[in-house]
Amino acid sequence: MVTILEYIKPNIALLTINRPDALNAINTEVMQGIFDTCSALKENKDLHGIIITGAGEKAFVAGADISGFQQLSAEDARKLTQLGHDTYHMLEHFPVPVIAAVNGFALGGGCELAMACHLRLAVNTARFGQPEVNLGLIPGYGGTQRLPRLVGKGRALQMILTGDMIDASTALSWGLVNGLAENKEELIASCVLWIEKIASKGPSAIQAAIKLVNAADDGLDGFSMEIDVFSDLLLSTEAEEGVKAFLEKRKPNFRS
Repeated sequence: MVTILEYIKPNIALLTINRPDALNAINTEVMQGIFDTCSALKENKDLHGIIITGAGEKAFVAGADISGFQQLSAEDARKLTQLGHDTYHMLEHFPVPVIAAVNGFALGGGCELAMACHLRLAVNTARFGQPEVNLGLIPGYGGTQRLPRLVGKGRALQMILTGDMIDASTALSWGLVNGLAENKEELIASCVLWIEKIASKGPSAIQAAIKLVNAADDGLDGFSMEIDVFSDLLLSTEAEEGVKAFLEKRKPNFRS
């Protein structure tokens, strides 16, 4: 299986890209596997979060599988690119946190996969890059749009135009990742802690926050949406419990 889904805790799913011999390179089968698995997970109302990682110790995803590029027709190329955009858009708009556990190289489509997740944690030895120009190509799964939003236009152009990799510490200082870990075991454990912390907050508020933070990138009027959503949440039983718990100096129980 090119993608493996398991529950490492009752409400936390771990999705592993499982092509270690190919450094977990993405082909159509992998992309379809991510799409189908996450589409099914959206129906799990008890889900608190998803962690996405790569099999083995060397790579998260070392890019797209270019071995089949020469056989693609123009129609096939467009279908593959569209599937990538559809998959990564779904991850970006997923109603619960999706965290990339970057356990090694995250290059090309792998870096784009990490950027489509809400948060990114990486091992200290991870490397990030968009090397598509070395093939006479550009990032094709949203990288030209997401990378500048995360690291700024100048740094994004630096990575995309040179094709150079950056190390994990640089990725952290640039805002491409949210935290670092010593090894893969610590990495996954850290992702679990982040999801558990977020899951202790108001679930409707978390879902709304994800939607609103994405609003500007989707060309929507996020300010007007924020007024409407905040007003609705303020009158919700979730907010009632949160405010009551604060005044009573106790932890809120949002999921009873």
